[in-house]
Amino acid sequence: MRTFRNEVQYWRDRGDVIDIRSLVDRRFEAAAITAEIQATSNKIVVFHNLRGSSMSVVTNLYGSRERLRAIIGTQGHGDAPCASFNRHVDRCLSPIMPFVLRDQTPSERRSTTVSELPVLTYHEMDAGPYITSGIILVKDSASGIHNLSFHRALVVSDAELRLSIGPRHDLAAIQRNAEEMGLALEVAFLVSVSAGIFLAACTSLPRHSDELALAASIDGAPIPMRRSSALGLDVPIAADIVIEGRILPNERRPEAPFGEWMGYYVAEKQSHVLEVVNVDCAPDSLFHGLICGSNEDLRPLELTTAARIHRALAQQFDGILDVVCFPTMLCTAIRIRQAHEGHAGQVLLAAIAAHFMYSKVCIVVDEDVDVYDLGDVMWAYATRARPDKRTHVLSDIPGFFRDPHKDHWGRLALDATIPWGRGAEFARKRIPGRDRVDLEMLSGR
Repeated sequence: MRTFRNEVQYWRDRGDVIDIRSLVDRRFEAAAITAEIQATSNKIVVFHNLRGSSMSVVTNLYGSRERLRAIIGTQGHGDAPCASFNRHVDRCLSPIMPFVLRDQTPSERRSTTVSELPVLTYHEMDAGPYITSGIILVKDSASGIHNLSFHRALVVSDAELRLSIGPRHDLAAIQRNAEEMGLALEVAFLVSVSAGIFLAACTSLPRHSDELALAASIDGAPIPMRRSSALGLDVPIAADIVIEGRILPNERRPEAPFGEWMGYYVAEKQSHVLEVVNVDCAPDSLFHGLICGSNEDLRPLELTTAARIHRALAQQFDGILDVVCFPTMLCTAIRIRQAHEGHAGQVLLAAIAAHFMYSKVCIVVDEDVDVYDLGDVMWAYATRARPDKRTHVLSDIPGFFRDPHKDHWGRLALDATIPWGRGAEFARKRIPGRDRVDLEMLSGR
């Protein structure tokens, strides 16, 4: 069974973990150390000695593209991460094998409380400590379909969390249905889960699809489930920490400010209330802390969003090689093999339509450009495109849902491809043998 703990151990065995054994404060200090490591080595961080808690905290597990590619099974240089991820999506849309497994073996758990968890405070103006890696698991009673989604939770007390639920999330629709009937929605709030469950929660699938099926494909086996301790919900055994609770109907209370993924603070607002019924954890649990807007937040979002756009484009066009999203810039870059004149323009329009939220700026480049390097992408635009002919401004198109002042309305589409039929003029210079240079050998190390 794939778990959060064995994922950390896998990367520890490969020298990609930094252990912090000094006493560290949960308020700001753990986040500051994580941010510095993300900016330097970008390794996984394990805090073994957090003030006020006996549980260790892990940060930055999903903060590198290389780790994510290994997790989803990207095969070599020619296999785009989007294509790798979409193979899992294809399997979950038409599952041919059971993707959940009822495990009758008694699960060893211990009861705990929210205040005993090492919840971190990240930014100077945050309203308090936040659970930022928590995943709401809810099962539709009519269809039996499982939904997974991330929602930040402000810790108020052992009995109350305040959840930020975006209005376009599937969970929002499920909760509204319960609320219209005057019912509280029973949910499991999961922390420190398997890689498959984590990435499935990052992914927006069609409503009829079960996100645990996607988790099972990524994890490589059906997800073992158990009955939760208090509410009798189906929950993954692989979740280190499970908070059972009820989202109260017609109840909203103040939540935020909070330092969000776009780099700014969200102002105080009225958010949903999760009434905590029970908290339990596995032996030797690790707590997953995640800095919103950091690489660990953005890399999975980048992967799952790009895969969605890649899927839509590949269904319409030949020559779609790779797609990369830069979420905080609401920017999408697409690498294509040009097939005909006007190919790039068609791809631009289709890409914007495939995901309005994350394509405020959309750029198409040729196959010789590194779409993961925005410097290379903009070099292509500067050297291959006439701004007055290859820049398209699409007016009054809404995108990001939390945008009361319409700051994110409109779209910018940039065709940075080589002018059709003039490929020989734009062949990039290269130095033969550079890819074979071994600097360590030459320096005698």
